Formats: sequence, structure tokens, C-alpha cells
Amino acid sequence: MNFNPRDRFFLKAKKENFAARSVYKLEEINSKYKIFRPKQTVLDLGASPGSWSQFASAKIGAQGRILGVDLSPMSVTLPNAVFIQADLRDLNLKQFFEEQQFIGQFDVVMSDMAPKTTGIRFTDQTRSFELCELALNVADEFLKPSGTFICKLFHSDEFTTLRDRIKKSYQKFEAIKPESTRKISKEIFLIGLSKK
Repeated sequence: MNFNPRDRFFLKAKKENFAARSVYKLEEINSKYKIFRPKQTVLDLGASPGSWSQFASAKIGAQGRILGVDLSPMSVTLPNAVFIQADLRDLNLKQFFEEQQFIGQFDVVMSDMAPKTTGIRFTDQTRSFELCELALNVADEFLKPSGTFICKLFHSDEFTTLRDRIKKSYQKFEAIKPESTRKISKEIFLIGLSKK
């Protein structure tokens, strides 16, 4: 079957007013692992164009809060979310979170960050691994005990490094390739449930 950028998930996202088809990856992860609940605080890394935040926003409700960070501008606005266009690596995160009035830690840290792909598989996998490590470092510091970590990875030999690190810090590790992930895609989602 040929690659079709306008597949059924793309069309479904358009119809349901989501910013991107990637929302269905998060929806499947949530239906499996029951991650989001009302009143949670969520950190969305690589938030643009905004479909993951849209999904989380509805689940955590008006008393929940989302902070989204991305190099690219956001295409959505949400009443319970603040979005910042910045490079995560350039921010003093503790100070930045306090400035945005996110005091304390997050219930969920999720990352759909992906490198600008070069077409060179090893380079793209290495950059994806580095972004996962960055997200995991943020979760180490700012995710509450018993919180959940979600991260997208371009599958590579580095998978075992991340798996072992997540297993060490969380009660349970899961890896999933959601149904809405394109068949040709090498991406896999790593999940840390219940941070120790």
C-alpha cells in the first residue's frame, strides 16, 4: 500500500477539529493505561501543533492545567493551557515554570518531540534518542512521584538504554506502537507508569 498523508486518521482529525492526526496515538495510550484525570497538571514537550494538548485539556478539565513548549508556534488556544515558543534546552526550567505559575511538580510529562529529519536513519535515530533523554531528564526533576512519563522515540539500538532507565525510575515500563502510527514509521512510544 502506498504512503497516504491524508489517511483515515488525518481525515478523522480534521472532522473532529484536532490539530493533527497524532492525537489518536495519545488517545490509544490513554485508553490502555488510564493516564489523564481531572485537575492534573501536564507538561507537553514538543507541543506544536497542539493535538496532544487538545486531548489532555478535555481530560483534565477546567481545574487542570497544561504547559506546552515547542520550537514551532502553536495552532490552538485552550482555556486551561499556556504555550511557549522556545527551545527547551535554553530555558532555566525551575525559574521558567515558576514564572508561568506552575509551582510544584507535574502529574504527567509527555513528549512528542521529534528531530527535523535528514533522511539519514542513524542521524535521525540519534537525534530522537537525545530528545527522549532530554524529556526524561525533565521528568526526573519535575514529575511528581506516581506520575506518568510518555515519550516518542524513533526505534533504534538505544531503545534498551531508555527502557532500562525508565524501568529503574518507574514502577512499570511499557512500549507501544499505536494503531494510528503509519506502517512505514519507525516511531514507538515509551511509557513510564507510576514514578518511584
